[in-house]
Amino acid sequence: MKKTSSSRRARRNAEGLQPEYRFDYRKARPNRFASRYRAGSRVVVLDPDVAKVFTTPESVNGILRAVARALPPKRAAKRR
Repeated sequence: MKKTSSSRRARRNAEGLQPEYRFDYRKARPNRFASRYRAGSRVVVLDPDVAKVFTTPESVNGILRAVARALPPKRAAKRR
C-alpha cells in the first residue's frame, strides 16, 4: 500500500474525503444483482431497526400500499 504525502492529507476536508477520486474503470464489472429487479421498480435501503420489523418485500409493500390508500387523492401536478 502506498503512503500518501502530507500535502495530500492536508487537502482532505473535515469528513476525511479527498477533493477528487480517480477510479480505474477498466476493473469495473457489471452489477451482478441488477437482473433481480424488475423494470420500473426502485431499490430502497432500510435502516436496521426498520429491517427487523419488515423482513420481506411483501411486508414492506403491504404497509406502503395501505398508507398510499389512506393518503388523499393526488392532484394533477402543475408543469413548470
